[in-house]
Amino acid sequence: MIRNLLNVPLFFALLTLIGACAGKETSGRPDVKPPVAAKKPFEIVAKHGHKRIDNYFWLKEREDTAVINYLNAENRYLDTMTVHTKALREKLYNEMKGRIKEKDESVPVKDGAYFYYTRFEEGYDYPIYCRKKDNMESPEEVIANGNDLGKNQKYFNLFIVNSPNHNLIALCMDTIGRRFYNIRVKNMITGELLPDKIENTTGNIEWANDNATIFFGRQDPTSLRSFQIHRQTLGTSIDKIIYEEKDQTLSCYVSKTKSDKYIIINSGRTDASFSQFLDANNINSKLTIMEPLQNDVDYTVDHACDKFYIRTNLNAKNYRLVETTATKPGKENWKDVIPGRPDVFLGGFELFKNYLALDEESEGLTKIRLLKWSDKSVKTIDFGEPAYVAGIDDNREFDTNVIRYNYQSMTTPSSVYDYNMDTGEKKLMKQREVLGGFSSSNYQTERVMATARDGAKVPISIVYRKDKFKKDGTNPCLQYAYGSYGSSTYASFSSNRLSLLDRGFVYAIAHVRGGQEMGGQWYEDGKMLKKKNTFNDFIDCSEYLVTNKYSAKDKLFAYGGSAGGLLMGAITNMRPDLYKGVIAGVPFVDVINTMMDETIPLTTFEWREWGNPNIQEQYEYMLSYSPYDQVEKKNYPNLLVTTGLHDSQVQYWEPAKWVAKLRDMKTDDNLLLLYINMDAGHGGSSGRFRAIKDEAMRQAFMLDLIGITE
Repeated sequence: MIRNLLNVPLFFALLTLIGACAGKETSGRPDVKPPVAAKKPFEIVAKHGHKRIDNYFWLKEREDTAVINYLNAENRYLDTMTVHTKALREKLYNEMKGRIKEKDESVPVKDGAYFYYTRFEEGYDYPIYCRKKDNMESPEEVIANGNDLGKNQKYFNLFIVNSPNHNLIALCMDTIGRRFYNIRVKNMITGELLPDKIENTTGNIEWANDNATIFFGRQDPTSLRSFQIHRQTLGTSIDKIIYEEKDQTLSCYVSKTKSDKYIIINSGRTDASFSQFLDANNINSKLTIMEPLQNDVDYTVDHACDKFYIRTNLNAKNYRLVETTATKPGKENWKDVIPGRPDVFLGGFELFKNYLALDEESEGLTKIRLLKWSDKSVKTIDFGEPAYVAGIDDNREFDTNVIRYNYQSMTTPSSVYDYNMDTGEKKLMKQREVLGGFSSSNYQTERVMATARDGAKVPISIVYRKDKFKKDGTNPCLQYAYGSYGSSTYASFSSNRLSLLDRGFVYAIAHVRGGQEMGGQWYEDGKMLKKKNTFNDFIDCSEYLVTNKYSAKDKLFAYGGSAGGLLMGAITNMRPDLYKGVIAGVPFVDVINTMMDETIPLTTFEWREWGNPNIQEQYEYMLSYSPYDQVEKKNYPNLLVTTGLHDSQVQYWEPAKWVAKLRDMKTDDNLLLLYINMDAGHGGSSGRFRAIKDEAMRQAFMLDLIGITE
């Protein structure tokens, strides 16, 4: 549902040939003309009468040879214009790859009698899914080898879901990148795949307690909206639709409660949701509605100890936790467990036999609070860095006194801890090993507050290498943000980022409105008719970084993907003078056309996020910031734009049309590069090594622009 990130394989041998034949070079770049997309005027009329002409509407025809030829021409142009960075990209790639511990495995997760984990083998892209029974000294059982299953696939994604008795494992595989998953089931007793094949699912599945029936979602083949929940019992050909979401503004998915007693069917959009439940022990039981849909009311449900626990924003902007029973599920029977608080955002919860664990946020920082059921006593797991992210991890066991959580910061790699809720003892289970001589002591993180133009205080998380940073306004800086759907961006660690920091870059995360870092109102103030706050916040944070000498005025870069790519498109129109370069990954930039087309993904159930174009006021507001519609004849910064041909979230034609229009309108000689990954979707290249090439390309784009060409 959320629009998200990138990719870029590079064909180095071809690049060298193209570069040699390109003609004269200026500043290391061939003096060649970019592709020019044909203009084919197409009139679009809104229901309230407003008319627009879209010259590049024709690029939506994915099967049209002319479209594919144009996209390939853009890829060739990018190859030509970046051929001189070949050595730099290779160096960056080797650096990043060299920090990865290639032979590695995850911390095992206990589920019943089994410990489940993944491991990587040296030189391979994909994980191997494994388990051991009773303890980690037992013989290993290989569930699925992603490298074997993904062999010869241009794209591959795999995850597994075990049956309640652990005898059967569902293998969910996507080989296109468009998030259509085919399901096969492996019998762990015999080691064989069952003949059953469930194709074209959303990948969202749950097992009934009979260990033979699977509940799964299907998406509309055109709009890709997840609109049906099906049920199929293995060994039969009966595929029964148990629920179809008729409301075009809603998407539905299936989950299972911590107690394993109920299957939950959730329907939701960006502003509201509702849940239904059925008995997981009786696949023929009828669905019961918890509480009907209500605008601006969101809730999620779990169950344990004969009670439903519900996290909701009903009468609580920052969410509260309530409880009720299966016989009286409606809101009139909801009783507060954790009341709503104006200064604390309830991000999530986890149920245990003796404890309730709460994920909470205050002023953009997370903490985990533990409430003991028996005496209501409270413990808090605190963290000592100024900017970090922590959260409840994978906890499948109910009857345990140990909670697993994850912690990381911009200087501390991802770390998994087990915390004894009785004694307070904390045990580090694993910290991701970063090779290549990494030491966290070489880096410094800060958290500052920028004042936005309307007086709001916007947090910025900052990291830099101590011996490369001088607070004198000379350092290059990369500023990142997302700022939509109430999705918070946290101060997390990235080993790939070290290549920039080690070359003197400052990295800054702007926690702009539209996320929920500062609570529910922070989200409300960055959506619909307040969406421009997101863009203004980002620009004001940019000016803060320059004014306070974290960034050189002529070396500030911006990066965002998906809905964050919309942010990139908006700021390039609003303040192109501020940025040396902008990277827009799979950007949502054709806002009006997308919101008007109810047949494509992420439209009707996002009207409460962006606006309904059939309502004139909302239409005009979206039009006033839509990056594609607001392109003008003026100078723009250097731009790198990426997309995937099979993107299911933001269709490839949005960035393609945007780039075509920019090429026609812009009045500068700055770089404008478009990369289309012809073999992937929204998430970019699959595999841990392929994705590094994408990051190396992004970093080389920035480093080259400021003269770092080693």
